Amino acid sequence: MKVILTQDVKKHGKKGDIINVSDGYARNYLIPQGLGIEATKASLNDLNLKKKAEDKRKQEELNAANQLKDELKDKIVKVSVKAGEGGRLFGSVTAKEISAAAKKQYNLNLDKKKIQLDEPIRTLGNHMVPIKLHPQVTAELTVKVTEE
Repeated sequence: MKVILTQDVKKHGKKGDIINVSDGYARNYLIPQGLGIEATKASLNDLNLKKKAEDKRKQEELNAANQLKDELKDKIVKVSVKAGEGGRLFGSVTAKEISAAAKKQYNLNLDKKKIQLDEPIRTLGNHMVPIKLHPQVTAELTVKVTEE
């Protein structure tokens, strides 16, 4: 019997896969547990429509991420902090502060979790900070740390 999986099933497949299993396994386990549905013409058509809608949504997210990357290319986010001798900061500039400064200066909603700082910024000057906008898109944002 052909079954469309509605959830991931170990050793059989992932959600949305069409698998061929024995009738008993399908009728007694997969379908009653809500792990799959019988693969009829109507359910196959629904699956194709859902896949097309999902692909379209993913493409729109990718396009939005590329557009935001182009927007960020020439932007400089300025962060003012207290500094001591030799340009050393009292404390550091974190992803949260960069996100707040970008929101305040350019009205950009950058999630602090997407800002990839290996370690917080502890010196004055310009720093290139990578931002993971999408699994396939990483942008570079210039952060200018100045003394108050």
